Amino acid sequence: QVQLVESGGGLVQAGGSLRLSCAASGGTFSTYAMGWFRQAPGKEREFVAAISWGGVSTSYADSVKGRFTISRDNAKKTVYLLTNRLKPEDTAVYYCAATTLFIATSQRDYRFWGQGTQVTVSS
Repeated sequence: QVQLVESGGGLVQAGGSLRLSCAASGGTFSTYAMGWFRQAPGKEREFVAAISWGGVSTSYADSVKGRFTISRDNAKKTVYLLTNRLKPEDTAVYYCAATTLFIATSQRDYRFWGQGTQVTVSS
């Protein structure tokens, strides 16, 4: 069983940056691929970024490619999402999740989920 706790969300102006963190406990963190998803008000939850077990492989949604960077520190059992050049349409609750697959972009492949952290981007 893996417990995930996100942090780092907040209110930021358009063009600004935030670094989201997701701390894991329980399980063996280095054996899980990690993903970030987000859900805006009135919309379905969508994939944002994913990183493989050792961090060698990453994947991004087209909407964030070139602006967001996912990374992980297995020694700290933490995955990060650096969000740059934020836009109002990035406003959402951001969730991290863990999967035993090598890497995954579909939320149905993720078994463990955090509670989310709110990101609000003002125009």
